[in-house]
Amino acid sequence: MADEISTLMRNNKDKVISLRLRNTKTIEGVLKDFDIHMNLSLDNAEDVSEEKHDKLGKILLRGDNILAISFPNDEP
Repeated sequence: MADEISTLMRNNKDKVISLRLRNTKTIEGVLKDFDIHMNLSLDNAEDVSEEKHDKLGKILLRGDNILAISFPNDEP
């Protein structure tokens, strides 16, 4: 299972992902890197929790704050 998750994350590097956090925030940004603890580094991150999107820039999210990750659809 860990290999599948690692492969999925690796296949989505440099793509926009959406993250649901424990504090009910939703963050979108370009996945740049990750580690075995699911700490993520994002570029061009935005808080899209409310109607007004707050630009956050480059951020590092600690893995234990992430509840869910949504990946882009790769449909043609």
